[in-house]
Amino acid sequence: MNDYERVARIIRYLDAHHMEQPGLAVLAAEAGLSESHLHRLFSRWAGVTPKDFLQCLTAEKARERLRRGESVLDAALGSGLSSPGRLHDLCVTLEAASPGEIKAGGEGWEIVAGFAETPFGLACLAQGPRGLCHLAFVENEDQRPVKAAWPKACILWSNAAAREIAAPIFHNGPGSDLKAYVRATPFQLRVWRALLRIPPGSVVSYGHLARTIGSPKASRAVGTAVGANPLAYLIPCHRVIRETGIIGQYRWGHERKCALLGREWVA
Repeated sequence: MNDYERVARIIRYLDAHHMEQPGLAVLAAEAGLSESHLHRLFSRWAGVTPKDFLQCLTAEKARERLRRGESVLDAALGSGLSSPGRLHDLCVTLEAASPGEIKAGGEGWEIVAGFAETPFGLACLAQGPRGLCHLAFVENEDQRPVKAAWPKACILWSNAAAREIAAPIFHNGPGSDLKAYVRATPFQLRVWRALLRIPPGSVVSYGHLARTIGSPKASRAVGTAVGANPLAYLIPCHRVIRETGIIGQYRWGHERKCALLGREWVA
């Protein structure tokens, strides 16, 4: 069990019992660890104590971020600037495959893929000639999703290569550039590019995201596009929450969404 899996257990408990504001002793008993061990483990992972992290996960905190995120997102979209407080500053070029390229299924391509540990658990990453084409948090080393997405490509599996791909995404400092290549409809691409402009530490609603891309009545379609995001973490669909301020569900697990947002809020 890695550090994230241990922390995720605590995040699940915090999410379920946040109204009770459980103390360190309660959390340590839930984790089966001593108070000092839990405090060190959680603080090393999040950079803050469990108590401070808990405060960032309350519904009122989410509502406050949502209200602030409205104007912050508008400013970011207009200026192209990102938050100075982000953990890292990736410049992502997002390119969509043409219908012909999608039909080809990666024929003639060589894709390097593998599994790597990240601060948010095990991830599967794949990179082709045109850039990163797959990033998903996983529970085990299942190769089938990559093969299904690019059935005619030659896929070379290497966990060492995956760790190299993951490094600039999860661990490196400012100035990292990354090219991403996705299978997408024009509408999905608009939504995903808008997601890339949400500053770390900010959240928006599905309705606001729909208005941002010029489709104010398409909140449901926007939600579907957000849920179809093929690049976990990199395209930050975790920054979209419900109109009520509740964090809501996430393709790669609710507690992981809480972890992603919590890390950004305390950065």
